[in-house]
Amino acid sequence: MMKFIIVTLLSWFSMAQVFAFAPPGADAIVGVWLTQDEDGKIEIYKKEGKYYGKLIWGKELKDADGKLKLDKENPDKELRSRTLKGLVLLKGFIYNGDNEWEKGKIYDPQNGKTYNCTMELSGDELKVMGYIGFSWIGRTVTWTKVK
Repeated sequence: MMKFIIVTLLSWFSMAQVFAFAPPGADAIVGVWLTQDEDGKIEIYKKEGKYYGKLIWGKELKDADGKLKLDKENPDKELRSRTLKGLVLLKGFIYNGDNEWEKGKIYDPQNGKTYNCTMELSGDELKVMGYIGFSWIGRTVTWTKVK
């Protein structure tokens, strides 16, 4: 019986070590990311099991009068009065278990268009690919995690 208890405890200890050093998984993208052109910061967060990202800082978030710029390119006239700061740009991403997040949408406030989007994490770099239709026809940018 003692042998069984020792083997069981060692097994549990081994499993605990595996989980302690396992890759961070789905929540690895949670945090603040600097855009490729270093002109904006996006905060990615988890809400109800999906991932979202909002604009928290930008070099050009204010107009010449010092007022926050608005989402003036939005096709929905009622949304054109919202400010760009705090705007949710990434919506509804699901982790696929392979350092990739998919089935999300990305909004581009510069042209008011929303695209299908996938994201892939490699270290402190997040490849964000927006596309229409097929994922191999699109644009990819690389964001860097802010420490």
